Amino acid sequence: MRFVSMLLAFALFACFPLAARTPSGRVVTSLDAGWRVHKGEVPEGERADLSDSDWLPATLPHTVNAGDGETGGGYYRGPSWYRRQLEVSDLPSDRRAFLQFDGAAVRADIFVNGNKLIRHDGGFAAFRVDITDAIHRGTNLIAVRTDNSKSLAIAPMGGDFTIFGGLYRSVSFVETANVHVDMLDHGGPGLYGHVTSLSDKQAIVAALVRLRNDGHHDAQAIVTVRIRDALGREVAAVSRPISLAANDSAEVSLPLRVAAPHRWDGRRSPYLYRLEAEVKADDAADKVSVPLGLRTIGFDPQRGFLLNGKAYPLHGVDYFHPERPGSGTAVTDAQVDQDMKMLDELGATGLRLVHFQHPQRVYDDADRIGLPVWTEIPLNGVIDRTGEFRANVDEQMRELIRQNYNHPSVILWGIGNEVYATDPAVAETLGSAAATARAEDPSRPTVYAHCCQADDDPKAMVSDVIGFNRYFGWYPDQKGSIGAWAERYHSLYPERPFAVSEYGAGASVRQQQVPPPAVNQPGSGWHPEQAQTTYHRASWAELRDKSYLFGTFVWVAFDVASDGRHEGDRAGINDKGLVTYDRAIRKDAYYWYQANWPEKPVLHLLDKRLKDRPSDRIAIDAVSNAATVSLTVNGKRVARSPVIDHVAHFADVRLRLGANRVRATAVRKGRRITDDATWVRTAPSSFGIQSRP
Repeated sequence: MRFVSMLLAFALFACFPLAARTPSGRVVTSLDAGWRVHKGEVPEGERADLSDSDWLPATLPHTVNAGDGETGGGYYRGPSWYRRQLEVSDLPSDRRAFLQFDGAAVRADIFVNGNKLIRHDGGFAAFRVDITDAIHRGTNLIAVRTDNSKSLAIAPMGGDFTIFGGLYRSVSFVETANVHVDMLDHGGPGLYGHVTSLSDKQAIVAALVRLRNDGHHDAQAIVTVRIRDALGREVAAVSRPISLAANDSAEVSLPLRVAAPHRWDGRRSPYLYRLEAEVKADDAADKVSVPLGLRTIGFDPQRGFLLNGKAYPLHGVDYFHPERPGSGTAVTDAQVDQDMKMLDELGATGLRLVHFQHPQRVYDDADRIGLPVWTEIPLNGVIDRTGEFRANVDEQMRELIRQNYNHPSVILWGIGNEVYATDPAVAETLGSAAATARAEDPSRPTVYAHCCQADDDPKAMVSDVIGFNRYFGWYPDQKGSIGAWAERYHSLYPERPFAVSEYGAGASVRQQQVPPPAVNQPGSGWHPEQAQTTYHRASWAELRDKSYLFGTFVWVAFDVASDGRHEGDRAGINDKGLVTYDRAIRKDAYYWYQANWPEKPVLHLLDKRLKDRPSDRIAIDAVSNAATVSLTVNGKRVARSPVIDHVAHFADVRLRLGANRVRATAVRKGRRITDDATWVRTAPSSFGIQSRP
């Protein structure tokens, strides 16, 4: 068996002189540039002598559905091919070579020099493949066939969202020593830290290191595990010798003690340590580093979510994949950071990451900001009743946990969402996923997002805790109110922790109506923004004081690509987001929650996009967390109003003909804040309705 050190070259760039370094540690090199892509099937697309000169150039992340996944006209679902060259200048016998795929939707077949090495089923988890024995000195060919066909029995088989196909996340080349922290641990880091004891005086962390010796000879190694604080200082370390047989693996468990630990305490104090593992054998070493947060979690049927023994109400949003117009799920880390910054500014105290595993950058940012997250596998809407499907669901759960175990922000493993069928196979499939999760990580509960059947349907009783997707006040078939429903469920199941995992309403910023419709029409082409604002003002008033709810999550943070939808101002978009799909506009409902949730000063005038007003007198509302708000019109102060339930109401504001400059002013925590709007008094028109293209 050969072990390699590589000289990498992008297809259109000069070679990098990596071989001259003779590295002894792990080396990671991006392979995002230099690809060529063909949308559609290519017989024998893996062949080295196949010409791809007429294929399109591509840089990852990339999706083949960039132009059709958000239009509502149907989108391509089928195979696509990606190819790039890899230059190898040296093949030392003491090195290994791997490819890491951060995400390929939803089936990926990996070929090197025409040889098929692996098939990966599941579009949202990372995976790796050992290519050591498939490459040679000189030019090599990597070929990847992706497939997002609807007919594939791979979760998700259903769902109210577009399944973008392709290599939509990064690809890397990873080079290690023969003896390494296991690279093929279901896409995980091979290093896991579990807090077994936590007090003000000390924390005990059990570190598990999975090791692999891919050499031809037995090896004597030293394993060292360290904990570093937020400043990089070593606060704990332990070492142990280990014998590793050739072509064999082993696990090492090492306890570490941290004195006077600083807890990861959500937004109150998101303190992060780092856990490091290093294995040395002969003159080579391999090192891995993962986040470590020292905290305890609990779910109480009366007090809700407990973080470090204290009640920590989770109010937040459902965060779909960080999509963008024209690129779908093929986004950059900078775009992820932009999303997470907006959710931080919103004042959310928790996130539900729907409906599949998110990019690692999301979990990293959640750790850093202090946002506890519920994350889940893509068992959504529809299941296949075969053993192969169930085994793949279990593997996707295993990948989700291995790859995200070390993130202190993760508090729940989601086993699925809104599976519509009611036969026993559904509960059995969910039960298998739950059993996998408990075997992988008994320290975190399992959860299911239930909808569309009775609250006590068998599939709602599988997980340790439960969430309900409820849209009272938006969908006409859901009668009653969300507050009354929650009270009723809590009285029937007082010992079962539960959350509202989804609630929400559609809104187009191009459609405005004052007052909003008395009855909403979700499937129609008219989703005035005011209907969403009214919905959320009423829903939050019913949910906010129910301390037994461990979480409430607004559907959804940002508008979502859902090619099957035809409603609101355009097809192909689920417009229930608090922010538009392009991230350009924060809707009025965003500011409503911002005024309710964070400590930062907030003041926002509602209905600013409804500029033309046919009346000389209008009502104006401003959402704020200040005590009072003053209003000026055309530079003259006209009123001062107390803020009641985060709203300052001005009932009878006079406008002159033409443009009127309105400014709201308030003081919060000694800081003066303002917001401005321009309303234009026009001749009388149609009932105060304005629709803009």
